[in-house]
Amino acid sequence: MLRIDGSYGEGGGQILRSSVALSALTGKDIEIANIRSKRERCGLAAQHLTAVRGVAELCGAAMEGDEIGSTSLKFRPGEVQGGEYEFNVGTAGSVTLVLQACLLTCLRADGPVTLTIRGGTNVWMSPPVDHYQNVLLPMLREMHVDVELEVLQRGFYPQGGGIVTASLAPPRAVMPLRLEGRGRLEMINGTSFVQNLPEHIAQRMEHAVRKSLLGERIVTERRLSSGPSSGAGIYLCAKYENTVLGADALGERGVPAERVGELAAERMRDELDGGGTLDVHTADQLLPYMAMAAGDSSFKVRELTSHLMTQMWLLPQFLPVDISVDGTAVSVSPNRT
Repeated sequence: MLRIDGSYGEGGGQILRSSVALSALTGKDIEIANIRSKRERCGLAAQHLTAVRGVAELCGAAMEGDEIGSTSLKFRPGEVQGGEYEFNVGTAGSVTLVLQACLLTCLRADGPVTLTIRGGTNVWMSPPVDHYQNVLLPMLREMHVDVELEVLQRGFYPQGGGIVTASLAPPRAVMPLRLEGRGRLEMINGTSFVQNLPEHIAQRMEHAVRKSLLGERIVTERRLSSGPSSGAGIYLCAKYENTVLGADALGERGVPAERVGELAAERMRDELDGGGTLDVHTADQLLPYMAMAAGDSSFKVRELTSHLMTQMWLLPQFLPVDISVDGTAVSVSPNRT
């Protein structure tokens, strides 16, 4: 049984999610200790438990320690099965983090998979669903991993209530991704969204982004919706010839809409000026797919985050892969011998 120290590196939920997904992909039994030991509330929370149980259901795994607050988990996977699955976080916990584990697992399914997940689509400390739609999934399509994602309802903290569906037919092979340069900037797209709130909030976020990124080619759209939870935010993506970079900001009670727009623009500017061919959030999300690819991949980031470094440490424990770093350039070489 492979033993994983959950306190390594970023010491949060990423090691847990990646480990159970990689266990399902490789058939290796694992034991994870010190789960989320570097978080204020250590152990499994609702969204982490949903991700673990989701992967377990996909592969018929046997588990010990799968309960709220648990700091250790034993996971013995079976075969990944296609079909239709429904998972409910039960809180405003992130649906995208549940998807992060489940989509990777589905690479080894014996047929098409459809996932319906309920929870938070736009919540703190997790990728917004807009990031998946605009950046992560388009990059995965370049690797022949074709995921169709539909947002049926947005969910915000604290009520949640978001619903997304994701459909994936496992590819015959995951293709490598070589991102040596961005190419020319074609456009920056922005989506400002509000739910159960006045439209002028979305307008003010848009205006602040345009003012902050003066001189850039920006196309924005506004999305209004209703649902069991209320919230607002804005997502930006910079489309280049060879890649896409993303950045966002989420509305918060007491924070003016203008400041939300400015934050999104500042984060986008960091990526534009940083020289990366992947943004800092997408890099660690794509790395496991690169480790599974039928060939060498490469990319650059503006900084090596703790999440990315943790993935670099974890992946070789499951897969025959060499990952090397030269400054902020990363090369991934699977050894399929």
